[in-house]
Amino acid sequence: MRFDAQACLALAPRRVYAPWIARSRVFAGLYLLVLLAACAGAGKSELSAGAVDSEARKRARVYLELASTYFADGMNSYALDAMQQSLAADNGLYEAHNLRGLIYMRMNEPALAEEGFRKALAVQAQAASVQHNYGWFLCQQGRMGEAMAMFSAALANPAYDARAKTWLTQGLCQAKAGQAADAENSLRMAFRLDPSNPVVGYNLALHLFNQADYARAQALLAPLNASQWANAQTMWLGIKLARKRGDGLQVTALSASLRSRFAPSPELSLLDKGVFDD
Repeated sequence: MRFDAQACLALAPRRVYAPWIARSRVFAGLYLLVLLAACAGAGKSELSAGAVDSEARKRARVYLELASTYFADGMNSYALDAMQQSLAADNGLYEAHNLRGLIYMRMNEPALAEEGFRKALAVQAQAASVQHNYGWFLCQQGRMGEAMAMFSAALANPAYDARAKTWLTQGLCQAKAGQAADAENSLRMAFRLDPSNPVVGYNLALHLFNQADYARAQALLAPLNASQWANAQTMWLGIKLARKRGDGLQVTALSASLRSRFAPSPELSLLDKGVFDD
């Protein structure tokens, strides 16, 4: 699924559904991973709140919060400045190093991004959100073995409360690497943990469609297209799926809905051109 980069799945997993649907390019494959990485623990601490923060750490957290807000708004240079002020106030916040990695990852500076993630893990080796982000970074770099190790470490953390997100991300990485069976297993784990999440449901349906498992893809996609989370891309997949299944009535119904609800959209353009195998 494709997302607007300003949405934030990990920080507000239910609240952001409506903004996703408000944009025509909410859903689609691998760009989801960027969002997942960008939102995974950017400003959320996984440490216990037992100790009282020093004044320096309080300042660092204020700057970190500001940096996270800028980052969520796509303002990379402002986010970078605020993050650097956070680290200048207190270099011991793993969340700030994590955000540094995310910012540089978005800016296509892989060496600096990896440095940020490595420093975050040096400060807090069991930070599952960092392991998730670093795993996605490694996947993007084609370092699949290392990426899977990071995802496995995150999933093994009993305190980690975003397992569905990591199973989903891992599955999409496995699909990207051509590991279809492993990808399906991971996506099904994500669905089992969060069956009401439209992102998970769509991506599992898309994977099944790509594997020509049309009956199971339809079982997942039909409820999504009948819900408030339907959008141009879910309907487009539904149209292609109905064509594969020889269901002309469904093709007609979904085409009419796509035209009436999501015009203009790239999917409608493809429909009008009769391009069904993009």
